[in-house]
Amino acid sequence: MQILFCASEIYPYAKSGGLADVGHSLVKALGKHADICSIMPLYGFMPKEEFEKTDIAFSVNLGGVFYEVTLYEKLHDGIKTYFVNAPLLSATNEMYGNAKGDYANNDIRFALFCAAVVELAQIIHADIIHANDWHSALVPLLVRRAKLKIKTLFSIHNLAYQGIFERDSLARVGLEESYFQMDALEFYGKVNFLKAGIIYGDALTTVSPTYAKEIQTKEFGCGLDGLLQLYKAKLTGILNGIDESVFNPQNDAALHSCYSSDNLAKKYENKKALQKELGLSGLKKPLFVMISRLVHQKGFDLLIESLDAFLSEDVNFVLLANGDEEYKKTLLSYTKKYKNFRFLCGYDEALSHRIYASGDFLLMPSLYEPCGLNQMIAARYGTIPIVHRVGGLKDSVHERGAKCAQGIVMRETTKKTLIGAVRKAVTLYGDSAKKEEMISFNMSCDFSFDKSALLYHKLYKRLLP
Repeated sequence: MQILFCASEIYPYAKSGGLADVGHSLVKALGKHADICSIMPLYGFMPKEEFEKTDIAFSVNLGGVFYEVTLYEKLHDGIKTYFVNAPLLSATNEMYGNAKGDYANNDIRFALFCAAVVELAQIIHADIIHANDWHSALVPLLVRRAKLKIKTLFSIHNLAYQGIFERDSLARVGLEESYFQMDALEFYGKVNFLKAGIIYGDALTTVSPTYAKEIQTKEFGCGLDGLLQLYKAKLTGILNGIDESVFNPQNDAALHSCYSSDNLAKKYENKKALQKELGLSGLKKPLFVMISRLVHQKGFDLLIESLDAFLSEDVNFVLLANGDEEYKKTLLSYTKKYKNFRFLCGYDEALSHRIYASGDFLLMPSLYEPCGLNQMIAARYGTIPIVHRVGGLKDSVHERGAKCAQGIVMRETTKKTLIGAVRKAVTLYGDSAKKEEMISFNMSCDFSFDKSALLYHKLYKRLLP
């Protein structure tokens, strides 16, 4: 069984969110069960000189325009990744857009990527292509359109991002006008790439069992709930995992001090070092942390509404985030107002590991969360997650029982419930025995991708004759 996994970002080559982590961790876990390789675009910010140029080259015809493509490759963690090199992709220094917004030609850029994926699949005789999110959603359509024998599995990581373009996008990417209908890519007078993956994929997955149910409702369906109900027979929710060799407090080189559940005093050393680095006083105060993208989905309107009440508590709060400029301005103003708050604008992988290791509680007040990985990483590092009971957060964080992980769960996203959760955490922090029992339990949980990889492998086998 030869699998080709395609995604717009894969760690460690390019990352803006959880898709990149899944592109690394899931593929690595699947490598134990099947022959698998991955493919992603070669963006302008990536070090082409560090990759090996292959002898694979071809041209792609999109709307009568021919684009020359060459492929590069690199082996990492036992997995070979191919990189699609074409001027449309390599000319940009960002993956999807800049401060002014998404790139105007993203339809052509990612249609080119999809076409290149299908070409490579034929060259390496792939049995299955596993495509992810709207950037590779045209792959199942192109496979079906060309009447190839290749099977396709399409995974939705975040339904809110759908790849919506003007009607003339069809012609630009070389698709017939017949696809502009409600049963194909038409979406309220525009073209919706994500629909291609849903409709034409042989199997459909999303990243947690709860999210698979949620996206079939009007509240979470982002306008596609009816379509997803129509195709629910091929929809499976499989909870994501993490690479426990990357997120391992016992040997994490990014940490000030490595530790395990048997020597939590070393975790305290990380807290001490981070607070010293950031100029935060009060080592005996509970340290709340949050690592996120600055977008509405992650609950930042709620957080900002609650910050005065939150920071009036006897706590410290460290936030590492990047994204919306208005959120940045507002949060920076709070760093001047409160001595117990630090907003670190941007993203740094090593710093994020130090924050996970230093925190007492991780805050995730997401309005919706397809899966979420931060709560798993935090639990792995002995930082207790505080989450909203939606999507993968509902599937992976529990207040009672022996399910992994244990944490504090908000039933709704209001200022009252958020501050209530913070105060509940402060009370828990004062009960050392109970807190350390919860930390030790969480650090012993299995958050690896191994179980999920087996479920994907079963889906793959089901697709093949």
